[in-house]
Amino acid sequence: MLPGRVYTFDDIMVMIRRRFWIIVLPVVLFGAITMTVLDQIPNKYRADTLILVIPQRVPESYVRSTVTARIEDRLQSISQQLLSRTRLERIIRDFDLYQADRQRMAMEDVVERMRADIRVQMDKGDSFRVSYIATTPVMAQKVTQQLASLFIEENLRDREMLADATNAFLDTQLEDARRRLVEQEEQLEQYRVQHSGELPSQLQSNLQVSQNLQTQLQGLIDSMNRDRDRRLVLERMLLETESAPVVPSPASQEKSLSAQLETLQQTLASLEARLKPTHPDVIQAKSQIKDMEAKIAANPELAAGVPEASSVTGELARRRRVEALKSEIQTLDLQLEDKEARRRDFSSQIASYDTRIAALPARESELASLTRDYETMQKMYTDLLSKREQSKVAANLERRQIGEQFNVLDPARLPERPFSPNRPLLFLGGLGVGLLFGAGIAGLLEFRDTTLRSDADVRAALALPLLGEVPVIQTLSERRRRRARVVTLSFATTSLVIAAVFLVWKFSLIAI
Repeated sequence: MLPGRVYTFDDIMVMIRRRFWIIVLPVVLFGAITMTVLDQIPNKYRADTLILVIPQRVPESYVRSTVTARIEDRLQSISQQLLSRTRLERIIRDFDLYQADRQRMAMEDVVERMRADIRVQMDKGDSFRVSYIATTPVMAQKVTQQLASLFIEENLRDREMLADATNAFLDTQLEDARRRLVEQEEQLEQYRVQHSGELPSQLQSNLQVSQNLQTQLQGLIDSMNRDRDRRLVLERMLLETESAPVVPSPASQEKSLSAQLETLQQTLASLEARLKPTHPDVIQAKSQIKDMEAKIAANPELAAGVPEASSVTGELARRRRVEALKSEIQTLDLQLEDKEARRRDFSSQIASYDTRIAALPARESELASLTRDYETMQKMYTDLLSKREQSKVAANLERRQIGEQFNVLDPARLPERPFSPNRPLLFLGGLGVGLLFGAGIAGLLEFRDTTLRSDADVRAALALPLLGEVPVIQTLSERRRRRARVVTLSFATTSLVIAAVFLVWKFSLIAI
């Protein structure tokens, strides 16, 4: 390249005409190589199917589904299951895919290649697409249909397995909750039996029984006091009877009756000091006094000098009277012993009920803790039982296939044109690379060319004035050769353009 030389558009066009073949030959060469390579690349066809996610047909307010995962998560899980080596290897053998690759590659690599040819992607709304790339359109369609069927079957199986797994889990938890509830019931029942009578629910009955026992005890004490008073009276009467003469005179007998009356009056006074006038003992004492006064009034002969009885008869009467008084005293003693035993029993019972009432706060706290645990276990058991029943209904829903389903909305069709390679674009790319390569070589040659081709080149390179120009003188044969070269160049250029257009058209037809 000459220093200081400036290229104009005309200079560039002259350079292109001068180095035309250097530019064109790489284009032709790269075009031929590209066409040969493209002819060796097999066509790839892609078939896809659109699968719609149909929601559960029964309203969620009636039956709540046990599968709560999002469609994206479940689709990813199902895709991982379907793209496992076991599933893909079975599909490869069933459809006899990748025959050449299986002969020279391991099955694991073949499976990886098939994974690369399968694509699962979410579409708008609740739908997704499954596509597969194969070397023949029929195979692409069949494999895509098989994949869609596997997606539908796997979704049904996966939802049914999740529902059954949920049922099994709830059954296990329900059985554990039932066992713990029974244990809690046994503990509560054992506590109630162990502390029977001390429970908070028995407070009123304990208070009422204790009050009744105290009333009975008070009545028994009053009865014992009456018996003691009666015994004192009988002891006085016995003492007087034993100390009386054997043959009493009427005056002494009257005196004896008067003494008995006086004793009864003293007893009445003692009773009235302790008891009310309406008390039965007071009323009985008054009745005895009246009877004694009536007896004295009915036997005036005793005071008037009735003949004395014989001494034997008097002694016998006295003894009988003494024995009767002793027998009555003995009877009273037995009654007092019995009533004392009953009093001790009542006191023991009252102390027992007082102990129960005193232990009530501690028992109430302990029972509240046991009852709280029991109610918690019972509530948990009821909730698990309800959830287990709902899970059974949801599992039946999945088994009858009226839950959420995958439905093929757009089935896989037979591809009408190859998906890959894009031959027109690749061919044009090859021609472009050849053009760039030729232009680069031409530019490099032009950069290294120091030939002076014009007066501007002379002035720029030598910095000398131009004195004159010698025109190019061509002979007749040179003009003929130049004309022939131009015609050949034009024909070659036209042929190259026609060939390029034809190849592009041909690849376009193949792509269509």
